Amino acid sequence: MSEVLSSDIREVRIEPESLDGLLGIPQGALGIVIFAHGSGSGRLSPRNNYVASELRSAGLATFLLDLLNPEEERDRRNVFDVELLARRLVLATQWVRRRPELSGLKAGYFGASTGAAAALRAAAAEPDIAAVVSRGGRPDLALEVLPAVRAPTLLLVGSRDGPVIGMNERAYDALGAEKQLVIVEGAGHLFEEPGTLDEVVRHATQWFVDHLNPSAERT
Repeated sequence: MSEVLSSDIREVRIEPESLDGLLGIPQGALGIVIFAHGSGSGRLSPRNNYVASELRSAGLATFLLDLLNPEEERDRRNVFDVELLARRLVLATQWVRRRPELSGLKAGYFGASTGAAAALRAAAAEPDIAAVVSRGGRPDLALEVLPAVRAPTLLLVGSRDGPVIGMNERAYDALGAEKQLVIVEGAGHLFEEPGTLDEVVRHATQWFVDHLNPSAERT
């Protein structure tokens, strides 16, 4: 059952896990981006919703999903259980593939903070994932599976996020697929500084359009 929230966004639920999500499908969608939120965040994250709205403006469908149900969220250990979050992301991917209106669309993952590790773990298990973008991510938490990731991966990290830069550099070295590491000048871990989230949108949109759109010409 789904509830229409606007012309192109609807609230959906994945059962039997009772995971709530926001599915946005623009007309003529080129692909779909599934979001994996960081610890303590979810489908209502203002930053990820802003990124999602801009991706939809570029013609990409988006799926913002709570990877834990309310009861599970009460146990803080679950919030940092990257393997559990990755399994839920795979579950969401399978759910998306069964939706008739999304049939044939290539899927990508957008992960933030610990959600980026979950996205990369899920991408290692789901070889059909076409692209991954990590924003201020902790890909080091998935270090042992990174050589198995086939999806082209973009790592975005803020220049003021010192320790996380090193974590992303180690992850970059471990990745065997097409990859890019971009350090966004002036950005902290949450990309709250003026203009920095727009840089995330610019890089992420280009990456997803290049890799999810079957008619895109690669350069």
